[in-house]
Amino acid sequence: MNSRTELTPESTVAQVQAALADAADEKILAVNLKHGNNIAVNLGTVRAIAKSLKSNHELAGALWASKDPTTRLVAILICKPRLFTLEDLDRWLREEPTPKVQDWLLSYVVKKSRLLEQARQSWIADPTPEVASAGWELTAFQVAKAPDVLDLPVLLDTIEAQMKHAPERLQWAMNNTLAAIGIECEPLRERAVRIGHELGVLADYPTPPGCTSPFAPVWIEEIVARRAAQQAG
Repeated sequence: MNSRTELTPESTVAQVQAALADAADEKILAVNLKHGNNIAVNLGTVRAIAKSLKSNHELAGALWASKDPTTRLVAILICKPRLFTLEDLDRWLREEPTPKVQDWLLSYVVKKSRLLEQARQSWIADPTPEVASAGWELTAFQVAKAPDVLDLPVLLDTIEAQMKHAPERLQWAMNNTLAAIGIECEPLRERAVRIGHELGVLADYPTPPGCTSPFAPVWIEEIVARRAAQQAG
């Protein structure tokens, strides 16, 4: 029996890290490094380790304090979002720049927190691109989930003025918001598509067969057509 299968809710940080070390694979690391993620463990294995630990906010805090990106992924999966303050969310976001860790933090903690909208407002105009990108990712989420809290025309104004020359991660997040507005808000769809064409952001992005292009006009058109076909069927 290996160390991974012996993990329990009573396991220590050292034991969790030993299990992660056992599961590390240089090939996985090489692929992840291409995307800025210093992570050598298959994400399915990370989830399995977290599952064995169960929900444990105290252990999550200790795992996060390790400063290791992979260990922090486990922390995110076993923490309790309702126990975070806005200051906690802000600290975790700023302490870990790894894209995959930030992505999981937003998906599994911030989006499940009662403080989602406060965090979004706090981060969207932050001078640090990585923090601002988190604010824009939450904005894209809110376009679909809570559009009434947003001023969509003003968001389009900002995207039109800033997206083309924004740093890469921030540009992607703004583009996600642009596409979300075009998909979810029919009265603003034409304008969103026009902005996408005028800026040309990600127009030449290589898209594998069968995948949707991240170029906003194409993305909007495809998802809207797909939804229409589903409704018709």
